[in-house]
Amino acid sequence: MLSNILITGAGGYVGGSLIAHFLANTNELIRRDQIIAAVRSQEQADALSKLGISVLQLDLSNEDSVVKSVLQHDISIVIHTASAMDPSMALPLITALGKQKQANGREACFIHTSGLGAFYEKTGWPTGLLRDTDDVFDTEKRLADSFPLRKTDVAVIEHAEKRGVNSFIVVPSTVYGQGSGEWNKLSVILPLYIRASLSAKAVYKFPDYSKVSGVHISDLTGLYGLIVERVLRRESLPSGREGYYFALAHDIFLGEVGDHLASELRDRGVTTKSEARRYSDEQAAAASMGVPVQFVQMLWDSDANIVAEIPRSIGWKPAWDKARFLRHIGDEVQAVLTLGRPRSSLVDSLLAPPRT
Repeated sequence: MLSNILITGAGGYVGGSLIAHFLANTNELIRRDQIIAAVRSQEQADALSKLGISVLQLDLSNEDSVVKSVLQHDISIVIHTASAMDPSMALPLITALGKQKQANGREACFIHTSGLGAFYEKTGWPTGLLRDTDDVFDTEKRLADSFPLRKTDVAVIEHAEKRGVNSFIVVPSTVYGQGSGEWNKLSVILPLYIRASLSAKAVYKFPDYSKVSGVHISDLTGLYGLIVERVLRRESLPSGREGYYFALAHDIFLGEVGDHLASELRDRGVTTKSEARRYSDEQAAAASMGVPVQFVQMLWDSDANIVAEIPRSIGWKPAWDKARFLRHIGDEVQAVLTLGRPRSSLVDSLLAPPRT
């Protein structure tokens, strides 16, 4: 029997792109009528309903409502992209999957979207090289109370164990590229940087040695797709305490990004100089983008020292590398010019005026 798949956060950048990925997939394992989207607002529901799929406007923290929806729609796989920080939006889904497994006897699967910030030294992760084949869970559990992402990861894995649900933790790095969803098509980090450069008509850059890991949105959705396909084929793959999937396609050196962006904006006539100037400090960078300095410290001035072997062991082959990313900086600029600001609750909260 086919397994229905619920994608939460389907109005978001990652969730919406996942919907598009599965609908475009010609794999016989996944049909259009198996895809179910969960969204927050009626406006998002209206946008996704045009795709001809089932759309639920669902309060993920309401366990009774979640259980009812999962059982009613015969859902055995959940891809959770709605929140990486709030366990109250994940645990009811896992509880519901456990009850679904009891009802129909099929294996249940919960794929949780975390964040690379859980593994930064600046958020308390131990210094040194981390391999995804190490005891990642044990370290996360020991440090869980010190950072919300870690606390949520641990809660997901442990609750899934109790409910007999297979869990997988997907950890995106800096995601770029125009999304293919129906609602929000922009990521967060690069669009904020590009908007600040367009507004100032000048490009400022981070130090040349500043480095983060990156992944194109199409490669990220491809990783989720591989996990789902392996689950549907009942093939063995790491899960639970061993199921960390770090989506690290290539390095991004932020100084290079600034230099390429400066050249692109000069060619477009936005600026008169093709060289990027240096931010004086993190406070200046935060002020230019209109975000808290802590956000800059974590997402632009941090990197995790990780060797990710598990994704490639299941066949993940990212199509985008650093050179291709830099060649297509113009696409990132055009996406911001065309789409404006990301339709994201995270961006809304970051750019909201301070309360008085």
